Amino acid sequence: MAKQIEGVYERVLECAKKEFLTKGFLEASLRDIAKEAGTSTGSIYTRFGDKEGLFRALVEPVAQEMKQIFLQIQEKFHQLEKEEQEEYMPQYSSDGMDIILDFMYEHFDEFRLLLDHAYGTKFQYFVEELVNIEVEYTYKYMEAIGCETVKSGAVTEEFLHIATSGYFNAMFEVVRHQMKKVDAIYYINMLKKYHMAGFDTIFYPENYS
Repeated sequence: MAKQIEGVYERVLECAKKEFLTKGFLEASLRDIAKEAGTSTGSIYTRFGDKEGLFRALVEPVAQEMKQIFLQIQEKFHQLEKEEQEEYMPQYSSDGMDIILDFMYEHFDEFRLLLDHAYGTKFQYFVEELVNIEVEYTYKYMEAIGCETVKSGAVTEEFLHIATSGYFNAMFEVVRHQMKKVDAIYYINMLKKYHMAGFDTIFYPENYS
């Protein structure tokens, strides 16, 4: 069987990563990947099913782990009592961002694929899925602390989605610009402050009237 040929699976993944990073999913060529890997397109189909299966093999483990980490951060926070949530929310948010940043830099190429080269696959909605999780839990937090902007209807889930999308896309710019991690840490720390100051106008509008 083709799978018994040692090293082929790994070579195909390595060559596929380069091809997808250079051309994106839609323009990538299985024929070119096979040629570079020293194998046939048939062996790729045998192992991965099709081009999206090959792309999935590269990014799905990282995408799934990222969502699990993110959900664990959210769930741990929302298990706190209301008073603790309000007291520790800025620190939890900051610490959670640091965890995510470390994870992104441990899997930098996979995040490049997910963010900028996944169009045409189900992974083109990766950021949107994270935004939806964040919106859901932010709304829960606002309800837990009795936020007046939620009670009055001034802030809706739609608005939170817009604000959160902006924040997440700003965060992922460190990958899109291929920043060194030391520079990314500085950038993200500034973004944290900017984000918290903006959300304070939503959480505590009475301080800004």
